[in-house]
Amino acid sequence: MPQKAYIKPSYKGKFIVFEGPDRCGKSTQALMLEKYFSDLGKNVVITREPGGNKVAEDIREILLNPDNVVTPMTELLLYEAARAQHTEQKVLPALKEGKIVICERYTMSTCAYQGYGRDIDMGTIEHLNNIATQGLIPDLTLVFLMSDKYFKERGEYLFSDRLEREEEAFRHKMRRGYREIAAKQKNTVIIDADNDIKTVQEAVLKEIKKYKII
Repeated sequence: MPQKAYIKPSYKGKFIVFEGPDRCGKSTQALMLEKYFSDLGKNVVITREPGGNKVAEDIREILLNPDNVVTPMTELLLYEAARAQHTEQKVLPALKEGKIVICERYTMSTCAYQGYGRDIDMGTIEHLNNIATQGLIPDLTLVFLMSDKYFKERGEYLFSDRLEREEEAFRHKMRRGYREIAAKQKNTVIIDADNDIKTVQEAVLKEIKKYKII
């Protein structure tokens, strides 16, 4: 018997997700937004996927270790397992307490990386996303997209994990996925991550105010 889809849970907080390819500046902007909210006296939680708690962080180590050979379907299921743990133990409780949750990556990453990048059936991914999130949908998703030349430049001084070592063709498919998904998804904005840090932050704050996050 088909499983009934989850309905978006009710909560008092706000859920903001930062999406985009590796090395696009998500972590920097997430920390800057956390400080912005904290300076306003808001109760804010910053987290990431895969990760956010011990079990999910342990799964992250498996997923991103460049020494591991992980099949596409195993990769998808591990991401969803980490998401289920993270959502249940950290994200939903914080939202129900009325906190602002800033999360680096969520379901869109899985659609872009495993759907477009790995060519896994999108219907399968969306079904698993719905189960893992219990129907949770971000109040605002900011998608940071940058030119591939910046990915290569920043990689010259950064450690590369398993996914960052994928070929350029994979990155092109994944970025196309982000653009196409963002064009169809509600409460989603593309941010030009080719700009300098301050300009990107100004764009982020503009959308935070526009979508009445605070």
